[in-house]
Amino acid sequence: MHTPGSTTATHCPYCALQCGMNLRPEPGGTGVTVEERADFPVNRGALCGKGRTAPAVLSSRVRLTEPLVRTHAGRLEPATWEEALDAVAAGLTRTARAHGPDAVGVFGGGGLTNEKAYALGKFARVALRTSQIDYNGRFCMSSAAAAHQKAFGLDRGLPFPLEDIPRTGCVILVGSNLAETMPPALRYLTELKANGGTLIVIDPRRTRTAEQADLHLAPRPGTDLALALGLLHLVVADGHTDEEFIAARTTGWEEARAAAMAHWPELVERITGVPVPALREAVGLFCAPDSAMVLTARGPEQQSKGTDTVGAWINLCLATGRAGRPLSGYGCLTGQGNGQGGREHGQKADQLPGYRKLTDPAARAHVAGVWGVDPDSLPGPGRSAYELLDALGTEVKSLLLMGSNPVVSAPRAAHIEDRIRSLDFLAVADVVLSETAALADVVLPVTQWAEETGTTTNLEGRVLLRRRALTPPPGVRSDLDVLHGLAARLGVEKGFPTSAEEVFDELRRASAGGPADYSGITYDRIEAEQGVFWPCPEGSTGTERLFLDRFATDDGRARFVPVAHRDAAEVPDADYPLLLTTGRVVAQYQSGAQTRRVDELNEAAPGPFVELHPRLAARIGAVDGSPLAVTSRRGRAVAPARITDAIRADTVFMPFHWPGEGRANTLTNPALDPTSRMPEFKVCAVRVEPAQGQARPAG
Repeated sequence: MHTPGSTTATHCPYCALQCGMNLRPEPGGTGVTVEERADFPVNRGALCGKGRTAPAVLSSRVRLTEPLVRTHAGRLEPATWEEALDAVAAGLTRTARAHGPDAVGVFGGGGLTNEKAYALGKFARVALRTSQIDYNGRFCMSSAAAAHQKAFGLDRGLPFPLEDIPRTGCVILVGSNLAETMPPALRYLTELKANGGTLIVIDPRRTRTAEQADLHLAPRPGTDLALALGLLHLVVADGHTDEEFIAARTTGWEEARAAAMAHWPELVERITGVPVPALREAVGLFCAPDSAMVLTARGPEQQSKGTDTVGAWINLCLATGRAGRPLSGYGCLTGQGNGQGGREHGQKADQLPGYRKLTDPAARAHVAGVWGVDPDSLPGPGRSAYELLDALGTEVKSLLLMGSNPVVSAPRAAHIEDRIRSLDFLAVADVVLSETAALADVVLPVTQWAEETGTTTNLEGRVLLRRRALTPPPGVRSDLDVLHGLAARLGVEKGFPTSAEEVFDELRRASAGGPADYSGITYDRIEAEQGVFWPCPEGSTGTERLFLDRFATDDGRARFVPVAHRDAAEVPDADYPLLLTTGRVVAQYQSGAQTRRVDELNEAAPGPFVELHPRLAARIGAVDGSPLAVTSRRGRAVAPARITDAIRADTVFMPFHWPGEGRANTLTNPALDPTSRMPEFKVCAVRVEPAQGQARPAG
């Protein structure tokens, strides 16, 4: 806690960079001001507009400051904390008694601290005895995580620190618009180029990031897998494989090579729309220097074949010896603030703390021992995020939701909104009255980043500490307080402390010996070392760079995984002749529940839009700024046209931050990757027409 006039070193509440910042109390204790923190190595003082304006959401003008309970008249009305917690416990208990414990669901968020994610997973399995828990991080990097596990035996977003990126020879950036999603990270790419390295950006749009590239490839949405296979084909055909590395440090090459060789360049050009000369140029740039990296984000991952797609990019790295070596490797650019730590410690349907498998008897025994329960009492794996949301009101009758807004963020969002409305009981803990919270029976106002202490794990696997900088409003409690109060009401008097550091110490014990071992990390170490990289067993200095000596598989070798191109779950046809892809804009974040409450950010990005190519606009009679209707098999969204030649003519783009008529996720396809259970946010078939006047459908 700060002293008057002092600053508190902490981290931004938004994306997975977790940029360092200082918070200085304003005179009179009315709030805090963000100041530059140049000593933190990730952002070196730089902040985007979201980080600079983050304190605006602390204002009582925009945030929740007292519990709300829905009355018999159907209105949310203020209530005491005791009344609200009693109502939540009663609602969850009523469902469990009538339908069994698995009729109660828990849905978490990638913005929760490690302590809160850990406590929420424990609460679901110990206090509620339900298997039905997952979190919105499933929508973030689950495909990359699954591919990481298959190839390397361990999933950490980046196996190296961000500081390595400018020092490599070439970066292939796939499906990421860092300039808008993580602006302070763009400096790593500009420094790469200043050092003589090359940048290849793969995106169907010529984004602000793509404009920085030495080579921009614009494939048709949903064809990233074919593109990666085509590049690997050329690597083999042109003699760029690293046979010594393949022999010494990998297995499965023959099968993966055979699969890639079926994707010859002319076929890949027909599938992706990327010309063969551009494919050859990309291979030349990637293979010329001694070191290179492939970094992916949501573009290739949020597909019904996202795991295979990431696997194909990993195969490219392995075949060229660009993995397990200094300044080389494959990495995933995690999106949410604690998307990495949020799944490591128990929110995910199939995992226990420390990234342990819920089906592993030894893992169950270890964690149950820390929790003081019988291993047999722990439920098995539950439904993945979309499958859990889809089961609401039928199989899952009541839901406790923390830090997520699926009414806006889930695919096929209108259907998910209907499922949420059909629940017997919904309790939401959040900092603002989100679109999902507005549907709840009980709303619990909880503390924010600047009002609480806790850890997060950024995209590098660097465990960081946010320190409490100011006192929350009187009517607000922490999520840990909420879980403590609910557990007591459910008959579990012990095991849910309200001190974040006490929870973290238990997390350390629960994770000890697991893949994500935090046992050697303490709050004091994090502060002293500007973060500590996991895995960090007791007595370890942490692991800044993974896989340099061996991969995390049983034999220490990386696994090639043979994959082949297949179409997206939906392809254009006569009724829906175009492709929709979705993404973010720089001034808003995720579902916009918080950023849409900041005036400066709303002025910069006031609402949704439909980006389309001039040729398409001319064909359908669209005028820049006029309303366009975008229709898929799941629904219809309307937003102003934004005409630009920076997008493919067969593709339209919508940002997904807004609810209502312009909600992009009304349109998106919930088709799931068979391994990661990631929905196919990034590609679906649509038709587009002017929303007013005589429609001339595109096609």
